[in-house]
Amino acid sequence: MTSTRKTYPLDALVSPRFAQLGTFARLPYQRELQDIDVAFIGIPFDGGTTFRTGARMGPQAVRESSRLLRPYHLFLDVSPFDVFNVVDYGDVDVVPGSFQDTAEAISRTLRPLLARRIVPLVCGGDHSITLPVLRELARVHGPLNLIHFDSHFDFWDTYWGQKYTHGTWLRRCLEEGLLHRVAQAGIRGSQFSPDDLAYAAEHNIVVKTIKDFHDHGVFAALGSILETLPANEPLYVSWDIDVVDPAYAMATGTPEVGGLTSWQALECLRALVGKRLVGLDIVEVAPPYDAPGAPTSLLAANLFYEGISVLAKNYEQGMCVYLNLQE
Repeated sequence: MTSTRKTYPLDALVSPRFAQLGTFARLPYQRELQDIDVAFIGIPFDGGTTFRTGARMGPQAVRESSRLLRPYHLFLDVSPFDVFNVVDYGDVDVVPGSFQDTAEAISRTLRPLLARRIVPLVCGGDHSITLPVLRELARVHGPLNLIHFDSHFDFWDTYWGQKYTHGTWLRRCLEEGLLHRVAQAGIRGSQFSPDDLAYAAEHNIVVKTIKDFHDHGVFAALGSILETLPANEPLYVSWDIDVVDPAYAMATGTPEVGGLTSWQALECLRALVGKRLVGLDIVEVAPPYDAPGAPTSLLAANLFYEGISVLAKNYEQGMCVYLNLQE
């Protein structure tokens, strides 16, 4: 990873932040894969939703809200764009209404990036898109460790007889052997029955509900998850924006009250320094339901920036994303 040629966001002192095309963090839009370390990729698909649609509009809204991101991270003391070449790779050409066709398109798009060791930052779209993303990452790394930030378990078997929705993707991942260790963080809200809790115990999923975060704080709750995940094992983070309280992130398809604050959300990602993060998705941002100023998209943009900064900090500390990967 890392090359001699650097890609940088546009200089805001030369080009005002409200000018030019709306790429993520005003980075170059680039499909050429040479000398790229990290790529922002949109997957504007919401055919897997079971309540409110609108997440197909997420990638463009997150891009627009990323215009204020700056090169230096104050709290992690890192300048991620000095460490990595980061680009906006554009969007997967999804097939509206067809999960299967969209999943194939996601695989076709991601496979050449992963073959070049490019780390994907994936912006949904609804949570069903995580399944094909993890299929491709598992082809490279083998079964991955997963931290799943969400209000919901997402391991139901079917909705209306349908196996592929935003509420079933995690069960499909486990059935396909894509995952090694799994932890869920921020779970809350009403359930269909006590049986919903049994699946996690049967499959050794570590569950920290939102009560753990509010009662004990982010670092205690998340720390008990991180201590179960060896630092040299590949870790993927899947972040449903509805893990954040709707007071801070109302623009989502299935909102639940009582969630994380925006500050707690940022702290959750910063806590991943020292873990072998190999990819990140943020899903379920549905801009039609946002407040003026687009606070949900703004938070999602900053969460992606945290992910890039964690990758950069890890690299500066000698941790390569592809540590122990067989050639």
